[in-house]
Amino acid sequence: MTVGSLGVASPIWLWLLPLALLPLFASGRRRASVPALAAAPADAASRWIARLLRGAGVLAVSGLVVALAGPYGAGAPVTQIGIGAQISMLIDRSGSMNETFAGRQPSGAEESKAAASRRLLADFVGARAHDLFAVTAFSTAPMLVMPMTDRHAAVRAAIAAIDRPGLDYTNVARGLAMALSQFAPESSGSRVLLFISDGAAVIDPRVQDALRAAFAKLHPNLYWLFLRTKGSPSIHDRPAGEDTPQAAPERHLDLFFQSLGVPYRAFEAEGAPAVADAIAQIAALERNPIPYTEPRPRRDLTGFAYALAGLGLFLLVLAALAEADFLAARVAGSTVPEQATEPDIRRAA
Repeated sequence: MTVGSLGVASPIWLWLLPLALLPLFASGRRRASVPALAAAPADAASRWIARLLRGAGVLAVSGLVVALAGPYGAGAPVTQIGIGAQISMLIDRSGSMNETFAGRQPSGAEESKAAASRRLLADFVGARAHDLFAVTAFSTAPMLVMPMTDRHAAVRAAIAAIDRPGLDYTNVARGLAMALSQFAPESSGSRVLLFISDGAAVIDPRVQDALRAAFAKLHPNLYWLFLRTKGSPSIHDRPAGEDTPQAAPERHLDLFFQSLGVPYRAFEAEGAPAVADAIAQIAALERNPIPYTEPRPRRDLTGFAYALAGLGLFLLVLAALAEADFLAARVAGSTVPEQATEPDIRRAA
């Protein structure tokens, strides 16, 4: 049970709290009869001592009951500033990602583009403690694998789970829209959209306008990690014939990204080492302050409750010791006649 910033682990003990009122109505101190109240002069000090001892009794009982209930101070989230970014990863799962960088099915120790990217992205996650990650996969349709979180072990597991063969069609527009939706509009700090793909597709002009509006609203830093198959055209190569999105989709996707008005950079990688180098460059570029929330654990207040109960008991024990007349008891003990021993009784007989 928690009320505000305080709580108790076993609230059932609190039903005993009314017992703390007993010292206000009953006293365990020794009473001395006085024939008439007028015979006793007014004594303010005695009245204050009596009130103090009643309060000590209330404190002792209530402290013990609260200690048995297990009090604690509720933990509160604390916002701090670290170095990192919100990184939404959009990973291509089209059929071509199951091929190697040489454009063939992997055999032996060869790695597919999907396997290499999964391995290197898993190393990238967790390299900085305060990065937030979201994972989206796409081919014909996008799929949210992991929403934005700071649980890096869960993010690595989500990346490792993208191991099923994808479809041949690449719907980039819907994937970009879902990856952008992982950023909270009200959050602050650096936002990064990391797009990992080995190809592109034509984006409808009407969809382009919606994507431009989303990019303008969130203004993320956009990185395209283009896993280029060896021998395939570069995103910067003009086609020999007609220069249209259908003829050179990767080139025109790059031009579309450049027209968004957000920080954008493309990396072309033709092997796992180039992918690792590109990821390292992206990590080095994104070193901006980011606010993050760190939960503060609750504080155990049982010791404090026992200390208050001990203070009340200490005052009551002092009062009891003040009432005892140890000197009179010692004198009375010294005047008691010694008992006769058995040999003395026999001699007297």
